[in-house]
Amino acid sequence: MRKRKTSFNLVIGGLLVGFFFLMLIVSFFYTPFAVNEMHTTERFLPPGKPYLLGTDNFGRDIFSRIMKGTQTAFLVGAISVLIGLVIGVCLGALSGYFGGWFDRIIAQLNATIQAFPGVLLALMIVAVFGPGTINTIVALSITAIPGFTRITRSGFLQFKEYSFVEAAETIGLGPLSIMIRHILPQIVPALLVAASTGFSSALLAEAGLSYLGLGVQPPEPSWGRMLNEAQGYLLRAPWFSLAPGCVILLAVLGFNLLSDGIRDLFDPNL
Repeated sequence: MRKRKTSFNLVIGGLLVGFFFLMLIVSFFYTPFAVNEMHTTERFLPPGKPYLLGTDNFGRDIFSRIMKGTQTAFLVGAISVLIGLVIGVCLGALSGYFGGWFDRIIAQLNATIQAFPGVLLALMIVAVFGPGTINTIVALSITAIPGFTRITRSGFLQFKEYSFVEAAETIGLGPLSIMIRHILPQIVPALLVAASTGFSSALLAEAGLSYLGLGVQPPEPSWGRMLNEAQGYLLRAPWFSLAPGCVILLAVLGFNLLSDGIRDLFDPNL
């Protein structure tokens, strides 16, 4: 029973993520219409031909803008998670392996950052330094660091006491070699799960910031920005808001299912 659930999460999550990744690749070379091309005589057309998901308040093709918005979502998500992962792993490894005063400082910094909700902290940073893609990435990277630091530190605290680490120290391997070759591979599954979950959180946070006007700035398409533009036309053109809303929902669901599938795949109880 458990294996079927694991397979379902991994397969469905992988299919959803794969679909959006394919859309991302295609959007670099092709969109049905130019994303900022306006047709004032074709405003609020319902889904159909030639506009698969209809048109918006400026007569722009919603499907083309959703395709282009995939670039923004994945760019922000990938870079912020990567920066958070690299910095978090380095800090967590040093903190967990060596301990002492450095460990106490990192623990206090982590506790301080995590005292603020992630989205609220990102919102504050972007509000102070201004809206835009770069500042959004910086803000989301800072909020991602504590989670990766905590997971890495916990893993290093656990595995540095194991016999294989003692054996490596006995034969004269240095701390850096032990950390990279012997301990870090043991926590890679946990980091993969955290990265997948962090990606979905970054997608949702970027959409929220763009919805508030603090993320990606027009005319560049963003799923959250499209929701903001659609809120005044919920009754007149419901497809205008449903399309980006469903896309955000499916993307976040895909990464969360993928995260659950990876976690169960590496579950030692299986």
